[in-house]
Amino acid sequence: MNKIENAPLAPSMEDLPSGNRERAGRIGILLVNLGTPDAADTASVRTYLREFLSDARVIENQGLIWKFVLNAIILPRRPQVKARDYQKIWNRERNESPLKTIARAQAEKLRPSIDALTPHIVVDWAMRYGNPSLDSRIEALVKLGCDRILLFPLYPQYAAATTATVCDKAFETLLKLRDQPTLRVVPPYYDEPIYIEALAISLEAELKKLPFVPEKILASFHGIPKSYVDEGDPYPSHCAETVRLLRARLNLGEDKLMLTFQSRFGRAEWLTPYTDITVKSLAQRGVKNLAVITPGFSADCLETLEEIAVENAVYFKSCGGVNFAAIPCLNDSAAGMRVIAHLVQRELQGWV
Repeated sequence: MNKIENAPLAPSMEDLPSGNRERAGRIGILLVNLGTPDAADTASVRTYLREFLSDARVIENQGLIWKFVLNAIILPRRPQVKARDYQKIWNRERNESPLKTIARAQAEKLRPSIDALTPHIVVDWAMRYGNPSLDSRIEALVKLGCDRILLFPLYPQYAAATTATVCDKAFETLLKLRDQPTLRVVPPYYDEPIYIEALAISLEAELKKLPFVPEKILASFHGIPKSYVDEGDPYPSHCAETVRLLRARLNLGEDKLMLTFQSRFGRAEWLTPYTDITVKSLAQRGVKNLAVITPGFSADCLETLEEIAVENAVYFKSCGGVNFAAIPCLNDSAAGMRVIAHLVQRELQGWV
């Protein structure tokens, strides 16, 4: 594990004594993304998938049938396949996934933007699954004297399987503490003007770099089972509103900027239309030039760099398409960091 993962981005100070102590009055900001295996090998991916797929927010029915499927079918087979996918995108210089590299950069770039607010802010980052773990970073912030923590789940659109499970884990960690910090959570930002503007600026800039003009643009979001929506999850309405606002900002019609959902697995019905089926269908119908954006991902990861940029590019070209472009996520770009900094500064009001 890299050294920086063990130390929040804070002014140096001696660790406070444990037990009954007076808090240092610091504020902690904790950026949280989904997660990543520690290495691009089968064993590490298996460990990661076991934690991820054992979360009742991700797979809601954790009964005996699912436990059998997970332990007898998925974990013996899927990790080897996914490890090969991770190897295609792995940051070999740092020996980590791109998601971890970007998450660190986002935290580092956030620090200067809030320095003027107060010298008592500590910036850190964590993963819901894998390392650096969410509980370890909350505990580190408390140890550094943070009596207030702003938790920032980096998911623009709310889903129980993403935002809610971050909150679940955070409060589970607080259960272990007698002297708990005050916790705030940054709300979903799917319709925030600064987020829509950042998406538009990014898309326009990337399209200008392409040697072709896309006939269609897909806005592909991570899918969830339809049954979760039937139970009240607002996720698809958030995705639809993001795309509606982006269409309005770019003056594009529904036939030009299309909403789809990716990354399904299993036999249950997931949110439709499916990205892979749409990609194949467009190519079969004569579309030669296609671009895909992924507005629901705040950082590039396996689902964008391999599933979209590699796997779906193959689908498109094998079905008759010619030019395919995967548009980068906002990541730690200037536009992306403006979104993060704006939301953090807004949610810190009353604390600073």
